[in-house]
Amino acid sequence: MNGRKTSGTVSGFSMLGVPVRLHFTFILLVLFLLVTLLGSARSVSNYAMFLVGSLISVLLHEVGHAFVAARFGIRTVEIVMFPIGGLSRMERPLGPTAEVWVSLAGPLVNLLLAFGIFAYLVSSHQATPVSIQDLMRPTDKSVLALLLYGNVVLALFNLLPAFPMDGGRLLRALLSYVRTPEEATRIAAWMGRMLAMGMGLYGLVDKQFLLVFFALFIYLGAAQESVAALGRTLTTGIPVRAAMITEFHTLEHGNTIRDAANLLLSTSQQDFPILHSGKVVGLLGRNLLLRAIAQEGPEAYVAGVMDRDFLALTSDDDLAEVLPQMAHAGRCALVMDNERLLGLLTTDNLSEFLLLRRFGMEPVI
Repeated sequence: MNGRKTSGTVSGFSMLGVPVRLHFTFILLVLFLLVTLLGSARSVSNYAMFLVGSLISVLLHEVGHAFVAARFGIRTVEIVMFPIGGLSRMERPLGPTAEVWVSLAGPLVNLLLAFGIFAYLVSSHQATPVSIQDLMRPTDKSVLALLLYGNVVLALFNLLPAFPMDGGRLLRALLSYVRTPEEATRIAAWMGRMLAMGMGLYGLVDKQFLLVFFALFIYLGAAQESVAALGRTLTTGIPVRAAMITEFHTLEHGNTIRDAANLLLSTSQQDFPILHSGKVVGLLGRNLLLRAIAQEGPEAYVAGVMDRDFLALTSDDDLAEVLPQMAHAGRCALVMDNERLLGLLTTDNLSEFLLLRRFGMEPVI
């Protein structure tokens, strides 16, 4: 179930068996660039080709991460395209050694691309000077020259020692040899926030609003990593059963949407396991229920609208390992003992558990 797609994304295509998905903010950036191109007085064909080439460069960068991760026996679940680049999501956290090589793989791909383009331009006597401003606005300069410079910038930018760039992950990996992983993450995330603030201020002063846009995403990415590090600190070594809900309601597969809505109103529960002959066959969450009411009507059966691709955990699973799965699986997971339902693990209950842990309350295991 860990292969669920990141929220806010739309399916794109696959590369080497890895799903590539587009975040909605990436689509907004593409639309912004299209409007910029259409409003430019210059010939836009070269710059349009450069943007396509840049997208391919970013994808190859992420494929580099996925390839090296596979060499360490770690599968890449998906590649998500964000405005500041791609993100390769792994099926499980990387160890320090693996993270060093996986982090370096992406920038190395871009440097190899840049070297190949440079060698071709020199051998064919087509070298053309390019500036950073040429990458940010429509220009008539050589597509290959722009891609050469763009790949160098992409590699160097990603090697900055701050989250969420590859350099931040590299820094965390190196610090993990002498510090705890959580402390290493906090240091790299702090540097990411500082970098984002500096970049944002420069963008505002210089009226480079696209730079401000990038800075916002860097800050949010760094803050997310910091929160994740705190979560791992509070949950490492704690089993799922310490945070799961053991008193809950279920629905039968023959119940209607109306039955589910009545249960939603009469209880504080928002996610309902669906049973058939005592076995769990699906999960119906609040959002899915409301959508079903609007589209199918109250007399439709829950079996026709339930989510069959739910996240199933065991009571002995480590909460620290479950946190990334919960982030991508939705707001609820089912805790199972083979085919027997033991409890629910919801994001709301997990947040309350982490809050109590932060204030020093020890869980009952």
